[in-house]
Amino acid sequence: MDLAGARALIEQHADVTAGRVRAGNSTFYDTFDGRLHADGVILRHGAGRLTLLDRETGETLATAPAPARAEPRLFDRDLAEPVLARLADVIEMRALVPVARVRTREITLGVLNGDQKTVVRLNVETHEGLRGRVSATAVRGYEKDLERIDALLSETLSLPPVTVPLVDEAIGATGKPAAGTSAKLNLELDPEEPASRAAAKVFARLLEVIDDNFPGTLEDVDSEFLHDLRVAVRRTRSLQRQFKAIYPAAGLAHFREEFKRIQGITGDLRDLDVYLLDLPALKASLPAQMQDDLDPLKRLLELRRAKALTATRRALKAQRTTQALQEWATFTRSAPKSDRSVQSLASHRIRSVYQRMVKMGQAIDDDSPAEELHELRKVGKELRYLLEFFASLYPPEVGKPFVKTLKGLQDQLGRFQDHEVQATALRTMAPDVDNPMTLMAMGVLVDRFIKDEALARTEFAERFEAFASPEQRALVKEHFG
Repeated sequence: MDLAGARALIEQHADVTAGRVRAGNSTFYDTFDGRLHADGVILRHGAGRLTLLDRETGETLATAPAPARAEPRLFDRDLAEPVLARLADVIEMRALVPVARVRTREITLGVLNGDQKTVVRLNVETHEGLRGRVSATAVRGYEKDLERIDALLSETLSLPPVTVPLVDEAIGATGKPAAGTSAKLNLELDPEEPASRAAAKVFARLLEVIDDNFPGTLEDVDSEFLHDLRVAVRRTRSLQRQFKAIYPAAGLAHFREEFKRIQGITGDLRDLDVYLLDLPALKASLPAQMQDDLDPLKRLLELRRAKALTATRRALKAQRTTQALQEWATFTRSAPKSDRSVQSLASHRIRSVYQRMVKMGQAIDDDSPAEELHELRKVGKELRYLLEFFASLYPPEVGKPFVKTLKGLQDQLGRFQDHEVQATALRTMAPDVDNPMTLMAMGVLVDRFIKDEALARTEFAERFEAFASPEQRALVKEHFG
């Protein structure tokens, strides 16, 4: 129904006054993984402004001028207050990208009572390619009239109430999910199904995540595309190791090398992304008079990143990479049927990796080389991935406490390694920096990383004690034995 038709239909049953017809274009933004949707807000760009709306009520939460130039994507640096304050912690490093564009014509009708007073306001909208919408709002003190008008719209005029935000309907018309594209596994496995079939499901989901994030990585939309792609590759490599018994050895060895190569060709770019993401916080941690001295380092990192991006794009676009991913999908579906159930094999691998971690951790003392802690962290990732892959096979009261203690240990090991890596990276970059003030600022950061690394190491014993406690071992033995 067009706007004139909707207005005429309503006027047959109610005394109304009409405002002027308004027309406009709206662009709706969200991150690729739907962070605004998950946070319960909608970001609309129209008439030169960015407007933040509540998903449930449609209430305006904040509004600010839109960037002067039309951009294909927006980052937090492109947002003005108060929209920035509301969204900065939600989107973090992600880009806001257009998820829907809608052309709208609308008119506001005032419903009058017998005294010719406006008691309800109707907003009638039509959108190209989408259903028309009518929303009703009572003037304060006339809520009873709103009930009557709502009944008129739904029962007499058969105009359905607005229950889905316009942006969701517009996105749905494109066939895409309104909630965005998640990199989470969200797998539901049958404990008794053959391990080979379950593994194929996990591998298929991981490959789906890789495919989802491939275009955004090549287009360099934001750094999280590459991050999610690499996590999916790393998880794939982990499951290849843990479930190697159910696949032909020669074929699996080939694909293990291919995924190792993909991990390798994306590593430099990811490292530089992390350095650049961390740089604002590092800069802010310096004394005020030294903060600008890091600007030459930023330019160096950006130059190196541009080169790494070119190399990564070339490698990911190569026929070898495309063919490897296609052949891997076929290979995972063709594994011989396993006689062993997925729960049996998963429990065995979880228990084995946990016991290996306990043994490794018990051998670490104050004099152990840093490499031993790094290796423990790697094995911890293997365990974390197993718990994520097969979370649906175990009760939440078992899996969640296990993951919590593992995460505590992993976070501590991560801080230790990150500080060491950051210090080493700054030392490596120093020869390419010719500004003495920048070198001095970098030196201050290196000293801090070394101290933080030493502090993180002192926390290891406490974190490991919780992970390897008698209670934790008993839980593993009972549920994964």
